[in-house]
Amino acid sequence: MEKAYKLTEQGLLDLQNELEKLKTVDRKRNLDALKEARQQGDLSENADYDAARDEQAQIEARIKEIEGILKNYEIIKKDRSSRVNIGKTVVLKVGDMPEQEYTLVGSLEADPLKQRISNESPIGKGIIGSKKGQSITVKTETGRDVVVTIIDVK
Repeated sequence: MEKAYKLTEQGLLDLQNELEKLKTVDRKRNLDALKEARQQGDLSENADYDAARDEQAQIEARIKEIEGILKNYEIIKKDRSSRVNIGKTVVLKVGDMPEQEYTLVGSLEADPLKQRISNESPIGKGIIGSKKGQSITVKTETGRDVVVTIIDVK
């Protein structure tokens, strides 16, 4: 059995909304673009038609991907403990960098630019189960050891 995708409730809602938009808005807009490109005549040298076909393939692939996720997901349960776990927000001090607040999420929702780190990333894996005040040495993807200090767990 495949491992279930871990999602927050918001992450699930975002995927459901994206799927709805892809099926109702994006598909329709793409079909209109295809129709318009077909009306231009010769399809063999029609860049608009090729672009619309490429977009159609991307839309359909994303729909299929989201539908696959929605068939096999697990909502991240609220964890009331004081330990770091998926779904929790933590304040970390990584190496010499300033303290930063991150939310630990499943890999599908990870976005380091929005302070959302994956539970499957080296730092995510390294800090799960830790408590406020603990320091953990984590090996990064580049093979470097970095000390991560848990400043707070929310």
